[in-house]
Amino acid sequence: MNFTNPSILIVDDEWLIAFNLQLSLQRLGYKIAGTARTADEALEMAERTNPDLILMDIRIEGELDGIQAAEKIQKKLDIPVIFMTAFADEETF
Repeated sequence: MNFTNPSILIVDDEWLIAFNLQLSLQRLGYKIAGTARTADEALEMAERTNPDLILMDIRIEGELDGIQAAEKIQKKLDIPVIFMTAFADEETF
């Protein structure tokens, strides 16, 4: 992990949430590797940019959810993932 200028990949299918998160993180000095809306986009972007960290929404568009996307990324790349969700139900915990 690059501790002096860490890069973060944001994975969220809600454009406004991803955009606000990106702005907040950039203000704090983090480099944004990119934003993705689906598992396929996240995997492609992670392979291309090799971020230091991935912020992954649990519920994203597409065939795979955020947890499945993270598992797929972890099989190929050793990148830590922090999960986030707007839902507070038993399914997301």
